[in-house]
Amino acid sequence: MTIQDLHALFLKSKGVTTDTRKIEPNAIFFALKGDNFNGNEYASEALNLGASYAVVDEEIYQTEKRIILVEDVLKALQNLAYTHRKFLDIPIIALTGSNGKTTTKELINAVLSKKFKTVATLRNLNNHIGVPLTLLAMNSTTELGIVEMGANHIGEIAELAAIAAPDFGYITNFGKAHLEGFGSVEGVIKGKSELYNYLIDHKGSLFLNTDDAIQEKKIGSTHTFTFSATADADVKIEYQRAQPFAKIRFNYQDVKSQLIGQYNAVNLAAAATIGVFFKVGDDQIIDALESYIPSNNRSQIIKKNHLTIILDAYNANPTSMEAAVLNFANLEGKYKIAFLGDMFELGQTAAVEHQKIADLTAELGLENIVFLGENFKNTSTPNYQFKNLKTLQENGFPQNIKESLMQEATILIKGSRGMRLEGILDMLTV
Repeated sequence: MTIQDLHALFLKSKGVTTDTRKIEPNAIFFALKGDNFNGNEYASEALNLGASYAVVDEEIYQTEKRIILVEDVLKALQNLAYTHRKFLDIPIIALTGSNGKTTTKELINAVLSKKFKTVATLRNLNNHIGVPLTLLAMNSTTELGIVEMGANHIGEIAELAAIAAPDFGYITNFGKAHLEGFGSVEGVIKGKSELYNYLIDHKGSLFLNTDDAIQEKKIGSTHTFTFSATADADVKIEYQRAQPFAKIRFNYQDVKSQLIGQYNAVNLAAAATIGVFFKVGDDQIIDALESYIPSNNRSQIIKKNHLTIILDAYNANPTSMEAAVLNFANLEGKYKIAFLGDMFELGQTAAVEHQKIADLTAELGLENIVFLGENFKNTSTPNYQFKNLKTLQENGFPQNIKESLMQEATILIKGSRGMRLEGILDMLTV
């Protein structure tokens, strides 16, 4: 079966799925493989559950006509997504970066959906499977697509760009993320820049924050639409102090968001800039940015009795952790306490990067810090009020913390997803 034949079947279907637990009638099941599962084994079950076809890559599982045999199921899914993207022929915006890409994607979608029928990456499904699924979620009514791309190795963004074939692109920033895979910050820059390289090669357009010296130097003025707080740009931005919510000013109008932290201001600026480019009205842009409420443990504000909790526990790397700590230090409040969890995927740099964060908290005079995780436990902190714990329960942690939080307090919870720091919320019932 050719990819064109498979696409013809797809257009008559209810879409694709890779999970038999989520099959809709008349969907096409793609039997992906993982380290601990073989989707081929579920092909017949998928048909019994209502799938119209199943795509497999092991001949032994091709037991009837509706089971389609291909050389590689993942490649077939990716090729189908590319074919569908070219079939629809709509503008696609792709974005990547070390920090803030999911929030920025959500903000861009909020802005552009004021004018267009958009489809954007769901949650952070931004990898070699998520990108194809995003493209295949688009249909004839979709006017504009927004595709988030994640990576932890050089070459991955190039592969995702080849599948999505974007017309526009934006990189949030280059930071110390996934250093274990990229090898260094220089590797991060090289890997993330693959998106811009694709767009330059294919005469696409780049959205550029010219205040980012690395991007400005690397990209120059090739097919760019720019924003800046310090230089001439297509969109002039003013950044205002976050207390605690990020605020910007553009086109002489204020935007007061519901996003915690100064570091989110540039994400607002990028979304506003892209809205301006696509001729969304200023009032609509402002309404979209001010109405957006974060979720999924990303820069959320939670009020719990007399406690104000900043929950930012979806992910963490040295760059985002530093930004969160600096922002927290600048917040007003008589009593503040931060719970900082280990940052993952740092490889040989883990010990050094965790110590840098510990040193930063000391330099900023943040006395009430609880470090959590193996790496933070091994850091040295000069202030006796710092607590270094391997787990949440170590050394009577819950009771000790509860006793210290009988007063009004502002709390920061920040760490990598694997630390599951959202569990602290249940411990803060006082």
